Amino acid sequence: MGKKNPIAVFETTMGSFELEIFIDQMPITGSNFIDLVNQGFYNDLHFHRVVRDFVVQFGCPFSIDAKSKKAGTGGPKKNTQYEILGGQNKGKFETRDQEGNIVDEFHEKISNEPGTISMANTGEVNTGGSQFFINVAHNTSLDWFETDTDNKHPVFGKVSKGYDIVEAMNKVEITPNDLPKNPIKVNKVTMAEK
Repeated sequence: MGKKNPIAVFETTMGSFELEIFIDQMPITGSNFIDLVNQGFYNDLHFHRVVRDFVVQFGCPFSIDAKSKKAGTGGPKKNTQYEILGGQNKGKFETRDQEGNIVDEFHEKISNEPGTISMANTGEVNTGGSQFFINVAHNTSLDWFETDTDNKHPVFGKVSKGYDIVEAMNKVEITPNDLPKNPIKVNKVTMAEK
């Protein structure tokens, strides 16, 4: 085995969990996520979508207001750069587009199994940015290599600790539009020291 993958630590109002980021397999997506963590982008945001027995979704800057009607529509700042931290392009820079989106990374066939994390998007190509979801079921319909639609989602990590917290989040009471009735806040996200 090579070096250990980076670990992101999420401190939430429902408890803490950790995500392993597949930096060598998914360098563009993983590096984008780590850059946002290091900026403090995710601090104080709320989980804005919970679909029972499917996913919990997070990462929209508008969700700083737990009741925002715009939650689910935002992303990183446009035309910003971040460094690739793994893979064959390690040390090079990638630029988010004029909408703040990154390119889809469709080369590793990693399925959307329970506990994996995957890029959220609008259903169109290259529309992922900061939002992601954690699968709580085996959602093969979201696998880029299993579907003929544009609704494809690349997996870039997995819950390595605290999956019970994620499962508990998926069981909270929700509104008709999939918003948790009692807000689930992420107080802080940090990258663990190796």
